[in-house]
Amino acid sequence: MAVTMDNAIRFMFILSVVYGAAYAKKSEAKVASAPGLAAAVNTVFDITELGAVADGKTDSTKAVQDAWDAACGLAGSQKVVIPKGEFMTGPLNFSGPCKGYVTVQIDGTMFGSNDIPKYNKGNWIEILHIDNVLINGSGTLDGQGAAVWKDECKILPNTLVLDYVKNGTVSGLKLVNAKFFHINVYMSKGVTIKNVTITAVANSPNTDGVHIGDSSEISVSDSTIATGDDCISVGPGSSRISIQGITCGPGQGISVGCLGRFKDEKDVTDVTVRDCVLRNTSNGVRIKSYEDVLSPITVSRLTFENIRMDGVANPVIVDQKYCPEKDCPEKKGSKTVTIKNVTFRNITGTSNTPEAVSLLCSDQLPCSGMELLDVNLKYDGKDNKTMAVCTNAKGISKGSLQALACL
Repeated sequence: MAVTMDNAIRFMFILSVVYGAAYAKKSEAKVASAPGLAAAVNTVFDITELGAVADGKTDSTKAVQDAWDAACGLAGSQKVVIPKGEFMTGPLNFSGPCKGYVTVQIDGTMFGSNDIPKYNKGNWIEILHIDNVLINGSGTLDGQGAAVWKDECKILPNTLVLDYVKNGTVSGLKLVNAKFFHINVYMSKGVTIKNVTITAVANSPNTDGVHIGDSSEISVSDSTIATGDDCISVGPGSSRISIQGITCGPGQGISVGCLGRFKDEKDVTDVTVRDCVLRNTSNGVRIKSYEDVLSPITVSRLTFENIRMDGVANPVIVDQKYCPEKDCPEKKGSKTVTIKNVTFRNITGTSNTPEAVSLLCSDQLPCSGMELLDVNLKYDGKDNKTMAVCTNAKGISKGSLQALACL
């Protein structure tokens, strides 16, 4: 009797291995077929097999969340697939740590619900505490922001957020009409964002393309961004940031800042912006900070190079008197943001404001180590001439248009 039982168990185990492998091969498995197989089987979790409806109206939040939870719970390489079609969801919490490596492949169009209370002051798609994650595909994340942008008093969700992520990649996607930021990277390291297209109408509020804060070793490359706010903004606590091959506009340009708004903000160091084209933006490459701050901050080792401006207002600007609220009373402590060792190299094209270069540094602590190298911008209007305004800025000008050599 014991031998017969052992044989039966052995047969059932072999059968489960064969069945599990075949099921995974057809990309239709929903759970591992037997204990111990998860590490060996690459499983695909198609949200339509878990109840998602591709009509763009039915709430598919549970199906997508279930797919993530199952994939994250397995060792090895797992994949969540949003296939072609239109899917509506509310907030999605892609949290870890996961047991293995997870890919989320988005080939369809996902719509973010406009039922704002559902988000509970959170985000739409939040990737949290994950090591090794890939978000890719040819699909679209549509935040449907136009329906809620007028609700200025409400806290609106960002579209895609990477919080506490190590070694993550976002690639190939289209993001449109976010309710707030399109992509927000926070407290992360080793994140690559590439080949994405981000679009929102020019008058959409707070729709930054990519915002980076308190993060290091972040790369944004080979992407097209057109929004109502900064194409890319680099916030406090950011270091070793690479921005390359970006086509930006319309929007407010590529910015470091705003800095000094809150207490205990951290320094910004080693930011490189290169090989970009900006068209019809309200600013070009910019550093912006409040005039006096609660805690001292240093911005250093920034390079902006090989950048083409096409009809851009304020193509090169450092603004240490930034005051979006139009009423910025002095804060206690009267500290300032230190800006030093900033290079603008090979910046060319046209400005639609006479002031093609504006270095407006602090009265309390001038900018130092500033370099204007081969900066050749021309005002494209007829009512004035090209000029530069440099206040409290120390450094050198070399190879630049004479009218812009204000250092």
